[in-house]
Amino acid sequence: MHVIGFAGYSGAGKTTLVERLIPVLKRQGQRVSVVKHAHHKFDVDHPGKDSYRHREAGAFEVVVASDQRLALMREFEQPAQLSVHHLIAELYEGVDWVLVEGFKHADLWKIEVLRQSGPDEDARPAQYPDDTFVAALATDRPDALPEPTLRPVFHLDDVEGIARWLLDNAHRFDYKAENHELSFR
Repeated sequence: MHVIGFAGYSGAGKTTLVERLIPVLKRQGQRVSVVKHAHHKFDVDHPGKDSYRHREAGAFEVVVASDQRLALMREFEQPAQLSVHHLIAELYEGVDWVLVEGFKHADLWKIEVLRQSGPDEDARPAQYPDDTFVAALATDRPDALPEPTLRPVFHLDDVEGIARWLLDNAHRFDYKAENHELSFR
């Protein structure tokens, strides 16, 4: 399994880039999973549905499955500080790529997504000058980086180029779960 993160501030274009990258990788025969950081009280279930009622009744885990999908919902009795590595460990082992969105400071290779044309461009410092895990940059202004870099720099719209670079350098993004301590129960 290969893992690459997408880091950047809200509104930079991470979700759009990941959304556009998935079908490009799939056309290359790659099975892709996504790990997305969410805010505190997000919900994927809806009031009135059986699975919601089971969770509300106190079930620790509810698995809902059909012949086309599976969903696992887990309720923590106490707030749990899960790392991105805990979430990757939950994924199906037969996946080729895991695209991680929103774990900006995680200790895994990432592409920093920078949107430099906008009202907040000066208020949001780039991460790559100080983060050795930033492997490449995707930006709307490749010609106007805040600091020079030797890392690959892609235009945000160059999804084909980013996919080609990932596939050509897949060995760099091999993920070894045994390198991360994963106790959280």
